[in-house]
Amino acid sequence: MLTRYSDGASYVLGGQRDSRGTYPRTPNPPPPTRETQVNTHQCFREFDLQDKVFVVTGGARGLGFSLAMAEALVEAGAQVHCADRLPGPDEEFQKAEKRANPAFGSSLHYRRIDVRDVDNVAKTFAEIGELNNRFDGILAAAGVNHVDKAVAHTPDEVNEATSINYTGVFVCATEAAKQMMKYKCRGTILLAASMSGMIAYKGMTSPVYNSSKAAVIQLTCSLAMEWGEVNENGEGGIRVNCPCPGHIITPMVLQVFGEEPKSKEVW
Repeated sequence: MLTRYSDGASYVLGGQRDSRGTYPRTPNPPPPTRETQVNTHQCFREFDLQDKVFVVTGGARGLGFSLAMAEALVEAGAQVHCADRLPGPDEEFQKAEKRANPAFGSSLHYRRIDVRDVDNVAKTFAEIGELNNRFDGILAAAGVNHVDKAVAHTPDEVNEATSINYTGVFVCATEAAKQMMKYKCRGTILLAASMSGMIAYKGMTSPVYNSSKAAVIQLTCSLAMEWGEVNENGEGGIRVNCPCPGHIITPMVLQVFGEEPKSKEVW
């Protein structure tokens, strides 16, 4: 299908050609009204996730990838539990919470967890599963970054980054899978990786972050292979994928800009 612009008007060319071998010209739809704009904004409702239960880690703050994904799930009718180590969510989260529509079955909740605390993660995920008698998916997106030269990284910084970016992701994925297996939910697991797990940005020295995201990519392949098959007892059938975002302004990125002003130009 082609769009042609002429004489200030636009036309969509499509369908069967006429006897002259040309396509009929049909004017494009009229400019969007307020009603159609609202319908466009709520496009995720075309994906019916009503009564489905999801967890999103790292979703306490606005601007981030995880909160945007949580809002999309809510818009599709899901019950979403955002989990973060902060004492409470920020203003953007609270705005998103108010947009949840109970009549459509959607809801947005906040739970405080540290992905490094295995017992707390297991307890929280079990509570969510028991509350809803199901567990359909997780987006594991909690992460940290240290921008510095490799020779300047201390062992503590390396351990902190890997314990959150890799071990924390592993813990969340396995605890979520346990709940999916318990309730025989053929769910979906998204492990937030990054383009940095496949390439190294020149001028942005984040060796530990980059390598931790590379580990997440390989972890995704391994878990998808292990959990994808449906077993005789009904367990399995779990999809595991890893989105690899590029340049996205997130609270973590803004923090890096504050600590290293020159990195903003490189970014």
